[in-house]
Amino acid sequence: MTFVENLTLFVLSAFVGYEIITKIPTNLHTPLMSGANAISGITLLGSVVVAGSGSTTLATVLGFVAVVMATINVVGGYLVSHFMLDQFSTGGG
Repeated sequence: MTFVENLTLFVLSAFVGYEIITKIPTNLHTPLMSGANAISGITLLGSVVVAGSGSTTLATVLGFVAVVMATINVVGGYLVSHFMLDQFSTGGG
């Protein structure tokens, strides 16, 4: 892929992701965390492929940035889900 194709793909994916996240009401963010984690997992796999392709230095750097950001998103999603589920535990043995 050329620089313009990589940049176009990056900008379009950032735009679509931003539009999807901002259109969800705040009170639905936590219940949808499992779906968001699944999507972030797919994004993580795709970014690992891009980072490992080694086609250009820019693609590798952008892929690495995407890996870091998707990893933060997945870990944060699981932490929020864990804390949310802890609220419903009875606390007994």
